[in-house]
Amino acid sequence: MMLGLLLARAGIETIVLEKHGDFLRDFRGDTVHPSTLQILDELGLKQRFDKLPQQRVSQLEVLLADGPRPVIDFRKLKPYPYLALVPQWDLLELLAQESAHYPWYSLHMQAEAVRLIRDETSGRFCGVHTQTPSGNLRINADLIVGCDGRQSVLRHAAGLQPQNLGAPMDVLWFRVPRSAGHPNGTYGVPGSGGFLVLLNRGDYWQAAAVIPKGDAARTMAQPLSSFKSSIARRAPFLSNELESLLSWDEVKLLEVRVDRLQRWNQPGLLFIGDAAHAMSPIGGVGINLAIQDAVATANIIAAPLLAGLQPDEPTLARVQRRRMLPTRLTQGIQTTLQHRLIAPALQKTGTDKPVEMPSLLKLLLRWDTLRSIPARIFGLGFRREHVRSPKHKIP
Repeated sequence: MMLGLLLARAGIETIVLEKHGDFLRDFRGDTVHPSTLQILDELGLKQRFDKLPQQRVSQLEVLLADGPRPVIDFRKLKPYPYLALVPQWDLLELLAQESAHYPWYSLHMQAEAVRLIRDETSGRFCGVHTQTPSGNLRINADLIVGCDGRQSVLRHAAGLQPQNLGAPMDVLWFRVPRSAGHPNGTYGVPGSGGFLVLLNRGDYWQAAAVIPKGDAARTMAQPLSSFKSSIARRAPFLSNELESLLSWDEVKLLEVRVDRLQRWNQPGLLFIGDAAHAMSPIGGVGINLAIQDAVATANIIAAPLLAGLQPDEPTLARVQRRRMLPTRLTQGIQTTLQHRLIAPALQKTGTDKPVEMPSLLKLLLRWDTLRSIPARIFGLGFRREHVRSPKHKIP
């Protein structure tokens, strides 16, 4: 959606395909980081974004036996010293509304790209076949950008296989009502045998139970009451509200993957975002790296497209060269944290009560000046992108 807006804004005929009929899917990445807030500002969308329902988080805390303790502090970041928790469907709708101002832009809902089209003479990918409620549709294009996520259909169709970097955990997402007497922060709740994350969404908690990789079937085969009891032991203030969780159907599994393609492009085809590099949920950076990818892509490919040229392989390879370093660095930090913090916590010891913060993060509890370091890493990232693609006047 961001790349579609940037290309349309530059005056390039652009088609965005969305296989669903709307954007209303729960438990997507809703953390909008300062790097993305800066992009929205550069596009003149920040004021409209600020009107969306959201919670601003200036510190992330861990909930220990003796109460909440801050470990990440965004307050020193400028100009946006916070994370914004915004329903992703609202952000996508904002981008769609802005893109619709350009007559050469079109968004096709309920249009799933299922197969690539390759020119038999040149070997270049030149379009996609899509499935729609009214039948199959062929769309020709000078460039296809696969933004279809970690289970990318187009990536599979192109015969590309990402390198799996490993993840020791999966995540069970669910909602719990938030009551007046509840704490006001956004928390991680460490414990032996698991880890709980509580995102404050105003009138409810968006909760994530981190479980060992592949353990979802066993966990969800147990009575739901056992699961709720384990959550209540970690966060006793949720005991009453957990009664609103009536069925396992209300608990959604996120199979965590950390991987990346060795090559992001083929002739006429480019992959960005999770289709190129699936991120761990650690730090909530996936959406923000994807948006940085989109900005870098528009900055690089807008000029040749405006000149009537099909971006060649060296041009497409520039996107990967530009974005591979921040991808590697971020995934490196995530896999290190998975290995040092998450994996030991997932080793069951017969209790899931809150435990002391792991030793790797004790310095963050002791020295408040260090808490801005992870805030800068996850909030701003590496090699920040800025909108440099041109802006075409709307007729």
